[in-house]
Amino acid sequence: MAFYTYIMSCASNTAIYIGVTGDLLQRASQHKTGRGSEHTAKYRIRKLVYFETHDTLPEAIGRERQLKRWRREWKNELIATSNPKWSDLTMEVSFL
Repeated sequence: MAFYTYIMSCASNTAIYIGVTGDLLQRASQHKTGRGSEHTAKYRIRKLVYFETHDTLPEAIGRERQLKRWRREWKNELIATSNPKWSDLTMEVSFL
């Protein structure tokens, strides 16, 4: 089973959320309907803009913790490197 560290963003890309899940498609769907977390509901964080795949849950959690400690500009660079337009990657996830 794969585990994912992911970053969601609001429409204007000013607010982000970093999380971990074993079912990325389902989790992205929860965020899109406002059920992901209080933070994502409050700031309307609906776009999946970045994700990484990990073999174990501890690896995914470790990466989540690392990313949460990063400066915002580093997070922005990480996202822009693989997703320059900050497009919603949910459709890509459906093919995993």
